[in-house]
Amino acid sequence: MKIINLKAKNLQIPAVFEAGKTLPVVSLKLIFKVAGVCAEEKAGLAKFVAKIFDEGTLSKGASAFAKELEMRAINLYASAGFETFSFELNCLKEHFFFALAKLKELLDEPNLSQKSLEKVRTLTLGEISGNESDYDYLAKTALNELLYPGTNLARPSIGTKQSVESITLKDVKNFIASKLDLANLFVVLGGEVAPEELNLDEVLSSLKVGEPRELKHLKTSEKLSEKIIIKPSEQAYVYFGAPFSVPCEERFKARVATFILGDGGFGSRLMEEIRVKRGLAYSAYARSEFALSYSQIWGYLQTKNESRDEAVAVVKDEFKKFVKNGVKAGELAQAKRFLLGSQPLRQETLFNRLSIAQGEFYNGFKLGNFKDELEKISKLKLAELNAFIAEHAEIEKLSFAVLYNEI
Repeated sequence: MKIINLKAKNLQIPAVFEAGKTLPVVSLKLIFKVAGVCAEEKAGLAKFVAKIFDEGTLSKGASAFAKELEMRAINLYASAGFETFSFELNCLKEHFFFALAKLKELLDEPNLSQKSLEKVRTLTLGEISGNESDYDYLAKTALNELLYPGTNLARPSIGTKQSVESITLKDVKNFIASKLDLANLFVVLGGEVAPEELNLDEVLSSLKVGEPRELKHLKTSEKLSEKIIIKPSEQAYVYFGAPFSVPCEERFKARVATFILGDGGFGSRLMEEIRVKRGLAYSAYARSEFALSYSQIWGYLQTKNESRDEAVAVVKDEFKKFVKNGVKAGELAQAKRFLLGSQPLRQETLFNRLSIAQGEFYNGFKLGNFKDELEKISKLKLAELNAFIAEHAEIEKLSFAVLYNEI
C-alpha cells in the first residue's frame, strides 16, 4: 500500500494504491472532498445527484447503459456521504478498460433529462414517505437536529418532501459543475492493475479543475436538549448523543473506552445495566464517531413505552459513573482481547485494506495508522485510560430524542 500521484489536466491527483494478484479484479474509487451533503444548498441534493448518475447516460439511457455493465459483471455507481461524493468501479481485470470507457461516458454525459429527473424525484419521494414509518430513522434524524441545529447535518440527508420537489435540472447541473472538480479529488486504486493503466486525464477530461474547498467543522451541542416524537409504536425508541472532542493521537483510547461503555455488546456497561440487570431492552449501544467535520458519542436502545423514562435515567447515570469512576482492570483486559483479536481480520481482503487506507489518507494519517493504533491499544495502561475518561466529562452533556406511543 502506498500513496502515488496521478495526472489530470496538469494537476497532481493523489491516489491510494495497492497492487494485488490474488484475484483478477480491479477496484477504483473517485472521491471528491467537501462535495456531499455538507456542501449542498438544498436538502437532499447530493443524494439526488448520485441517483441521477445511476440513470446512465443521456444518449443510452438507464437500461441500455446498465445492460452493457451487467453483461460484463461491472459494478459502477455513485454515492453521496456527508462530506464526500464518490464513484466506485469494481470489475474483472479483463474488462477494466471497457469499464473506464463507461465511467468516462457517465461523467461526460450523465442522463440530465427531465424524464430521469422526474423518475429520481418519484423514487426519492417514495423513500421519504417510507421513512415516516421507520422509527429508528425518525429518532436518529431528530437527534441530529438537537446536536447540530441549523446545519446540513440536522436535515434529513435524503431531503424533505418540499426540498426534493423543488430540485431542478439546473440545481443538478450546478452541483456537478461546482462540486465534482479535480482540485478536491483523490483516487483509490487496487487489484491486478498498474497505475499507468489508469489514464485519469482522459477519463476525467470533462471535469473542471476548480479550487480546493475548506470543510467547515460543526460544533456538537452541549445544551442537554430533548425532543419527543409521538407515533403509534409498540416500543419506545431512545436515541442519545453528546460532544466527544478527542485529539487524533488519543482516539485509540476513545475506541477502548467506548467499547467498554457501550460498543462491546454483552459485557458493555450499558448492556449490563439496561438489559441484564433491569430487563429494559433487548440491546443498548453507545458509539464514538470522529469525522473531519464533527465528533460525537451517540447511542440508542428500544424499550417498552412505559419504561422510556427509566431507560433515559439509566443512560444518564451510567455516563456519569463512567466519567467519575472509570473502568476496571478486567474490563480493559476484555476490551483488549476483542479489539486486538478481531480488528486484524478487517485487513484480510484487498477491498478491506483499501478501505482502511482510504480512511487513513482522507483523515490525514499516515498509511499504517490502523496497525499503530492496535499497538498503542496493546500497551494501554489502566491509569492512562481512566485519566483519559475523567478528562472527557463532555460526554455527560447528553441530548435525547425519544419516539414513543402515548398510553
